[in-house]
Amino acid sequence: MDISCKIASINLKNPLILASGILDENAYTMKKILEHGASAVVTKSIGMYERRGFETPVIYDEYPYFINAIGLSNPGIDAFSGEMEILRGSNVIGSIFGTGPEDFSYLAKRMEDYGAIAVELNLSCPHVKGFGLEVGSDPGLVESIVSEVKSKVNIPVFAKLSPNTHDILEEARAAEKADALVLINTLKAMKIDINARMPVLSNIYGGLSGRSIKPVGIRYVYEVSRELKIPVIGVGGIENYEDAIEYIMAGASAVEIGTGIYRHGKKIFSEITNGILNFMKENNIESLSEIRGCAIR
Repeated sequence: MDISCKIASINLKNPLILASGILDENAYTMKKILEHGASAVVTKSIGMYERRGFETPVIYDEYPYFINAIGLSNPGIDAFSGEMEILRGSNVIGSIFGTGPEDFSYLAKRMEDYGAIAVELNLSCPHVKGFGLEVGSDPGLVESIVSEVKSKVNIPVFAKLSPNTHDILEEARAAEKADALVLINTLKAMKIDINARMPVLSNIYGGLSGRSIKPVGIRYVYEVSRELKIPVIGVGGIENYEDAIEYIMAGASAVEIGTGIYRHGKKIFSEITNGILNFMKENNIESLSEIRGCAIR
């Protein structure tokens, strides 16, 4: 049985990728994730300069949902070179964020020089002013960023989007020159502590992830896969093999796993891989390509 997949020029041993922002703060934890069965890892989002992020509390966890407002904390592209050097030769996708085409193209080129096999453009972080959502909500700017990055690097370019403000098909069409779309990023959310009478996060607003957003992720992977030819990587609420297969049947070429690691630990990658293999065996499926997009009508 063949569970490998190909996205642009990248060949992956299985469709499971570590999502950005989860256990990717340094090279050693990313190496551990690869050893536990992930086919690739996405770094935390890296910008031009160091950002401290928001003050604690930055995370609220109440199953089935998870809200965070980390604030794009990162050491900056120069300081991140040491982590990337340790990872050189591994399947590492560099996540980057910026304010416009110049930032993104510069960061993408640096990630390529560091040995990244692809870059993921964070165009949809919902809780940091001036970045992410404010960039991704402008289709013209998205198109300019993707085009500029594509002209500057030779590695695949992925665009990460989320339906926080615009019709996601409009955003997807604006990013159609990318080699793949990553759907979806977190959704805008907040939580109030009724005893303290105040929001639980220091930033007030955060990004919703986890099990509760899986139906939203499935819907948008399906919709974009039905309308556009570009490969899609599904992300949002994946905790078991059934979730992964559902995304694949909706059209996803691969999936990214994030919050699920908090629930199940690093073993989630091997457990989902084994589950997919057993499902394929029980249903006489030789290759994932047989069921990719099979639910699309």
